[in-house]
Amino acid sequence: MIGMKRIQLSDHFTYGRLLRFVLPSIVMMIFTSIYTVVDGFFVSNYVGKIPFAALNLIWPYLMLFGVVGFMVGTGGSAVVSRSLGEGKPDRARQEFSLLVYFTIAAGVILTILGILFMEPVARLLGAEGEMVSLCVLYGNIIMAAQTTFMLQTMFQAFFVTAEKPQLGLAFTLAAGLTNMVLDWLLVAVFPLGLVGAALATALSQVVGGIGPLLYFARKNGSLLWLTKTAFNGRTLLQTCANGSSELMSNLSTSIVSALYNLQLLRLAGEDGVAAYGVIMYANFVFMAIFLGYSIGMAPVVGYHYGAGNTDELKSLLKKSLVLMAVGGTVMLVLSQVLAEPLSRAFVGYDPGLLLLTVRGLRLFAVSFLLLGFNIFGSAFFTALSNGAVSAAISFLRTLLFQVAAILILPEILPGADGVWLSVVAAEALALVVTVYFLVKMKGKYQYA
Repeated sequence: MIGMKRIQLSDHFTYGRLLRFVLPSIVMMIFTSIYTVVDGFFVSNYVGKIPFAALNLIWPYLMLFGVVGFMVGTGGSAVVSRSLGEGKPDRARQEFSLLVYFTIAAGVILTILGILFMEPVARLLGAEGEMVSLCVLYGNIIMAAQTTFMLQTMFQAFFVTAEKPQLGLAFTLAAGLTNMVLDWLLVAVFPLGLVGAALATALSQVVGGIGPLLYFARKNGSLLWLTKTAFNGRTLLQTCANGSSELMSNLSTSIVSALYNLQLLRLAGEDGVAAYGVIMYANFVFMAIFLGYSIGMAPVVGYHYGAGNTDELKSLLKKSLVLMAVGGTVMLVLSQVLAEPLSRAFVGYDPGLLLLTVRGLRLFAVSFLLLGFNIFGSAFFTALSNGAVSAAISFLRTLLFQVAAILILPEILPGADGVWLSVVAAEALALVVTVYFLVKMKGKYQYA
């Protein structure tokens, strides 16, 4: 971006300007998503299949606690950006400060609870024997850095609101590179096994959370910094309401992932859990592109909504739907072509597991064609401060439809095919809901 005019929330967004503005958020989300991907690669190839399965079995529980950061970041950025759009920067900074302090307090409490319940939850998720101790070992180390991970995910959204997406990208890149280097060092060079992988992720999350906190701790060149604030229940309530869709989406993802693992343990044993882990890695990266776009776009929508610029809302919606269609098509094609090489990188040492993973990934990947519209639709209503509609889309898409599909389809289709296609069925049903709300609400918000 050197030499380019700084993009502001108040600008008119062409396709080029929109993509330039959201690109840092997309890259941020990709790097955030590869934490567990990098861990999984090194654990699978250097430690073994059972520790790899244990990592994937306990990961849904660990992600449950990170949802507060996503909720506060997405919901709070809508609140703060709306205040900025209304020409009230001091109020915006007070709201931002309150949300940062709230996230830190919540992180400490949730960390303690997460560690206390680690072992019983591991058993509940299906771990037995050696896998129980491996789940607890990996999980407790990750939980120790949970507060900083929550801060990292929260700041990803607020860097965009502060008109500093490139700086947010720099912090995320630093955290991601820390994870990669330490995984190689602590697992491949010094054989610390699962402990090394967990330490690599925990330390990288410290980098990703504390760095931005230090930046915002004093007055800086952005629109936001930490100031004195007071408890404001209305701000917290509105943030939670706006971010309820992201909260529901992440909670549901953890619950559904655990259900997938239980079904796969029943149908394909530990190989099924390992295969699902690899498929989730691909899903994390592709989904991160849509999530990153939505995070980057949301403050722009929130600003123009607060400023009453309905023409710009119309333009943003139209351009976003086109980009979701193009992006989904490209991802579907890439996933079909890259299914075998990606699977081979993780489980190439086991021919049977490789075949199971490749087939699963190709079936699961059909959902990428639909995924972007639903993620964008939910984020769009969050940015319009309509948490109820946003949460409804997320709840139906990520929980109700997926749970129904994962319970029904495996009883109809052979082997694990019903498991892999469950997400496709859920996304198709969710798309109907997304379209319904976009059409129903167009008069209220005047975006079409």
